[in-house]
Parts: sequence; C-alpha cells; structure tokens
Amino acid sequence: MGGTVSANHDGTTLLEVRGLTKIFGTLTACDHVDLNIAKGEIHALLGENGAGKSTLVKMLFGSLEPNSGEIFWNGQAVRITSPGAAKKLGIGMVFQHFSLFEALTAAENIALSLDDGSPISSIAAKARALSYSYGLPLDPESLVGDLSVGERQRIEIIRCLLQTPQLIILDEPTSVLTPQEADKLFETLERLRSEGKSILYISHRLEEVKRICDRATVLRHGKVVGHCNPRQETASSLARMMVGNEVKAVVRAPAEGIETAPALLDIRALTRKPATPFSIPLKNINLRVRAGEVIGIAGVAGNGQGEFFESVSGEVLQQDAGSVRIRGKDAGGLTITGRRLMGAAFVPEERLGHGAAPRMKLSENLLLSRHATDGKAFVGSGGMVKSSAVYSAAQRIIEAMDVRKSAPDPEAAALSGGNLQKFIVGRELDRRPSVMVVNQPTWGVDAGAAAHIRQALIELARSGSAVLVISQDLDELFEISDAIAVMHNGELSKPLPIAEATFEKIGLLMGGAEPGHAEHTLETA
Repeated sequence: MGGTVSANHDGTTLLEVRGLTKIFGTLTACDHVDLNIAKGEIHALLGENGAGKSTLVKMLFGSLEPNSGEIFWNGQAVRITSPGAAKKLGIGMVFQHFSLFEALTAAENIALSLDDGSPISSIAAKARALSYSYGLPLDPESLVGDLSVGERQRIEIIRCLLQTPQLIILDEPTSVLTPQEADKLFETLERLRSEGKSILYISHRLEEVKRICDRATVLRHGKVVGHCNPRQETASSLARMMVGNEVKAVVRAPAEGIETAPALLDIRALTRKPATPFSIPLKNINLRVRAGEVIGIAGVAGNGQGEFFESVSGEVLQQDAGSVRIRGKDAGGLTITGRRLMGAAFVPEERLGHGAAPRMKLSENLLLSRHATDGKAFVGSGGMVKSSAVYSAAQRIIEAMDVRKSAPDPEAAALSGGNLQKFIVGRELDRRPSVMVVNQPTWGVDAGAAAHIRQALIELARSGSAVLVISQDLDELFEISDAIAVMHNGELSKPLPIAEATFEKIGLLMGGAEPGHAEHTLETA
C-alpha cells in the first residue's frame, strides 16, 4: 500500500505532518499521525467514524492545537494556532455543514470572511468573475435563503478561493449535490490541481475517491494504517483498509407481492404553507408505501424534505387528518407520540439536538423517545422508571448496532456523529415498527456502519413493514430502494421502479426537470 506520485504533480511536498497527536481525556483521537501532501495533488483522507479525520483537519486548520507532533509548510516548521493563522499560511477549508447567514447576500457572507476591508461592490465583482472562471456560476447579489444547497456550497468554495489558498480541505463536498453538480465540482477540482493547488479530500463515497484522488491516507482508531493510490484499489479494498476487515455487501432480496400488499403509510394531497420566509411549501404530495416495501426519496437538500419529514412524523400537524394515514387510519391530527402508538417510528436528519438530547445519557434518550410505546416495560405502575430495564434495552441496541463509546452509558454528545447515528437508528429498529420513516440514515457514517444500517432497513421491510427513506445519497437509494421518487421545490414525483431508474433520470429530476422532459432529454442526448 505504498504511496505513488501522480503525474499531476512533481512530488514537491507542500504540507507535512510528523507524529501529530491529540488527546481528549483518556481518548487519543490522533495517535502520532504522519501525512504529506504534495503540491498539485488531490489527496484523500479516509477512515471510519471516530477514526480521527475531523480532529486531524481541525489541527491543520487551527481549530485545535496538537498535544505533540510537528507541522511543516513548504519545508518550514509552523504552529497553526487559529483558523486565521491557517488562512495566512494558505490553508482554506470548506466544511460539510455550511456557516452562512440566510438573510444576507452571497457577497455579504463572503465579505464577513475577508480581512481586506474592500467594499461590497468590489467583493461581489471578484466573486462573480471567479465563480464563472471556475465553472461555478454564482450571483453575488442573491439572498442565501433563496438559494439551493448546491448554490450555497458554491459560496463556500468561492469564499475559500478568494483567500488564494494553496491547500483546500474539503469535507464530504458532494453530500449535498446532484450527480450533475458533482461532476461540475470534479471539473473544478481538476482545474485547481492543474494550477498547482493541493486538495485534501474527505469523503465516504469511495467511487468518487477512486475517480479524482491521486493518493490516499487511511486512518483507523486514530492511527495511520496505510497509504495507497486509490485508482489502483477497488471500493471494497478501500473499505477493508478503513475498517480492518471485509465490509459485507448489502443484499436486497426481491420484494414479492408488494403490488397487492396493504399501504401502511398513505399520504394523500399533503399540502403545507411555508412556516418561515425560507421554508419550502409542500404542494399536493401523494405517496403510498406498502408492507414489505422500501421507497426512497431523492432530492437536493432544501427542496422540502425537512418540511415533508415534519409533516409525516407529526412534528407539524395537518388540518386534514386524512392527509397522513398510518395502517389504514387517519393520523394527520396526531402528535409524534400518537403516531408512534400507531406503530410508526421516525429518525430525523439532525441527530444531536433533534434525534437526541446532547447532555442526557443514551439510556435517558431511549426513555424519552419510547416511554409511551414501551410504558409497561420501562415504567412501573406507580410511575417509577425501571432504570435497569431501560439500561438493558440501551445496551442491547448498543451491541446490535456496534456503537463505539468511551463509557458504559455516555451522554449523547460524547459519541462521534456516526456512532450517535447508529444508536438513534437502532433505537427505532429495536421496536420493529410497522412504519419506519428515516431522514438521511447514513449521513456521515462510515462504510461498515452504513452497510449495517441499510441492510437492517431492507430486512425490516421484508419482514412486513413499510420503510420510507429520505436521502441525498443516490448510491444508498439505488442500493436499498424498490422505487425512488424525487422531491423538488416542494413537489414529489411519482415513484420510479428501481428496475427503470438510472442516475441520469433521477439526477435530472433532482435538478427540476419534468418527468417527461427528463426522459426526452436522455433519449435525445
């Protein structure tokens, strides 16, 4: 697994890390990490959740200081004590979760990160010219709240490029993009590489790592376990390096008799006005999910998926009780607890603060979500909580989902994002619900854990439940779905059977093409 030098660069080292170590209490998040990034290369940083990737890049960007180790920039030892210091060196970063003010324009958001005191008009002109130069067209005068997530990402990238970095760190950059937008991003990255800029690329999407990255460094449990040329590897071999053993392939057994099975989740003419100036209205959504079936909903983030999940889960009630039906009964006027009592389960997109209370233990979070549905098991006749029963159930979920933790019953905030996601999904799967609605089931989850979650959702459906999965990961939807519908601007297309679906068809629908127009475009392309 020796590293190789790509023809895109001359091997001159831009950034070198020697023995970088970061310790949090008893946890060594990064353990004597060695890394070098050449000028003019795209270098992948791979690893499971909790492998140390985030800690490493935070040290490179000045958000954390290492306990020991050295960082060399253009051959000179440096201390990066803040993001400002990193930017002055020439290190820029585009985070997975954007930091933009929705009520400000693109230019105003960009200006907030620049220190040159230029007038907004000048910044807007530079941003417009740079965006078109790199094939990422952007209107600097547009309000961020009116933009798609893909357009917001362009702001983050242009904001980074205006600081003229020599090294750009990208964290899961395609997680919010359509396939067509991702292709455009790859063209931009290849141009940046040709100009001699370096890119540190973090992604769980191994096929795109193979496509664009020159070299890869793999972390496991805070240590570097290998370097490789990803183009000479398979997605399976890269996953094996990350997790230390084979990642089981997801198997979607044929769905039999779905056409005649009862609709356990039936959404009829669901309509919702926008709750805020930046919300997306829902427009006459109709969808049936039958027993034994997995229906996937694709779409670029910000097209109404959040509003749709709130409506289906009961976070927002409907005036028409019949607009959401669960197991043949009207549920539109029922709360989350009311819908849970009908046999439904829900996993929201945001895990910390929405799916779990950060400062409460895992067992306490389990009790919060299941005190009504598991009342007799968890609460005695006098109203006293059966702590041992709750704790045992939490441990059962932790074991079933392989949740990695530093204490027997830690607070939710103490877990890495991927491990908390495994617990929250497992908390709902453990109930064996009749209806399961999941928003972004494996966002930020490593290959092994993602395969486990996806297989569990398929098996739940094949046991007779109805499963609805909202996801921005098309690979995921094609892997687990029996049919895929697309949400765009608050409208939902008819589900397309998986045998008829292609990435091109779904991508065009995600971009706003009418179903008939998408098919015509493909036929004439």
